[in-house]
Amino acid sequence: CIRDSVIPLLRGGFMFAADLVRYMDVDLQIEFLGAASYGEQTVSSGEVRLTLDTTLPLSGRDVLLVEDIIDTGLTLAYIQNLIKSRNPTSLRTIVLLDKEIRRKVDVEIDRCVFNIPDRFVFGYGLDSPGGFDRNLPNIVALKE
Repeated sequence: CIRDSVIPLLRGGFMFAADLVRYMDVDLQIEFLGAASYGEQTVSSGEVRLTLDTTLPLSGRDVLLVEDIIDTGLTLAYIQNLIKSRNPTSLRTIVLLDKEIRRKVDVEIDRCVFNIPDRFVFGYGLDSPGGFDRNLPNIVALKE
């Protein structure tokens, strides 16, 4: 019985999640959640919108949420609360990039790969203004 669900937060988390699950040696299912708070801006609007929801029930599952970047924490807090309301057995969160200096709300992170300064970054799944450059193989910072 498959009890593990990996949920990349779209759109930015898809590349990191794809690389991550290749190394996971467990039976798992992949679901997707989409949320937006940036629009075409380089800073969060503070308003989180759910743009895509999961299709499978999460009750009784061990869930790993995969996030590309934490900025204010508003989007991640919203998504974590949404998942918790669906009664998973457990919820763990892994984040590729953390801009802790911009945090507005506390969020629980189980694993962070890199802490970064307060710069706008894109590439490797993260988009530049206008929604482009997700396909770049590296993460780069917008010129100041």
